[in-house]
Amino acid sequence: MILVTGGAGFIGNHLVQLLLERGETVRVLDLPTVPLSQLPLHRIELILGDIRDKQTVRRAVHGCREVYHLAANPNLWTQQRGSFRQVNYLGAVHVIDAALEAGVRRVLHTSTESILTRAGQSDVIREEQQVVYEDIIGPYCRSKYFAERYALRLGRAGAPVVVVNPTLPVGPGDLGRSPPTQMMLDFCQGKRREYVDADLNLIDVRDVAEGMIHVMERGQPGRRYLLGYENMSIFSVFRLLAQLTGLPEPRWRVPYPVALAAAYVSEFIADVFTHRAPAATVTGVRLTRRRMHFDPSRSLTELELHPRPVVQSITETVAWFGKMGWLGPSAPRLFPYSRGPVWQSGIAS
Repeated sequence: MILVTGGAGFIGNHLVQLLLERGETVRVLDLPTVPLSQLPLHRIELILGDIRDKQTVRRAVHGCREVYHLAANPNLWTQQRGSFRQVNYLGAVHVIDAALEAGVRRVLHTSTESILTRAGQSDVIREEQQVVYEDIIGPYCRSKYFAERYALRLGRAGAPVVVVNPTLPVGPGDLGRSPPTQMMLDFCQGKRREYVDADLNLIDVRDVAEGMIHVMERGQPGRRYLLGYENMSIFSVFRLLAQLTGLPEPRWRVPYPVALAAAYVSEFIADVFTHRAPAATVTGVRLTRRRMHFDPSRSLTELELHPRPVVQSITETVAWFGKMGWLGPSAPRLFPYSRGPVWQSGIAS
């Protein structure tokens, strides 16, 4: 039995599918509020619960030989800021400790690329990047930073704990609309024409899931593995989306001070009035000041992981938007998702 916490999420759903294809028996622990439509419920054991509850976690890990810990709050804003620590740090501690107490063969902890940036850095970021607390931006990143430190410390002490740091996953199937998916969807829906001068590292979500399996099989405890692929600017992503949709290319670059001020206003409105996710977050804007160029070559080589082109991933994402009915009545004509890999048509060349 293999446990996947957060198995109904964007990466988790793809990981569950891959594990089932390999003939594994899979148990998923996730919140009662998450959409389950993409999970093959007839083929998995499902436990609905919260990783903040130790008893639920103990029940979930019982009888498992491996645990993939993905469950987290992936957003950069939440109304109760303290919940980041409760879920992303203490929840991770609950899962890792319970798994080790249950005698599992190995635990994989999912960290993030956003904690690997340093102020003023000009060179590329590799898996051995060293960061200190003062480098970490915002409550989300801080919660993930402490969780990663806990997992790495156990691994270096001899516990069977491995760590992966995915960069930004893209691809079809993101019902929860993670930040990169929401950004692309906003552009495709005509809600966003402006951009911030910033870089991203993108990788297909299906390749992240495959990479996790490789790390579980051959990763070295106490080391992080960087699951990333292509460095692209936000402008380049939007230009590709414009080619795919026929929308105008973005032409208004928002200066950093303006973007930061707008983020503070957006968060204030969300905190006080709407109680819904803001259009821009302070953490997200502040991260755009960091150089987000990654070199994952060492991890990819050791894991023998060969990610697909990000152009393909984004093209299939847009096609999936159309299939979901998120792009309006013209979507079936523009995005023939069921007819095969539209990325091969050369539309983004």
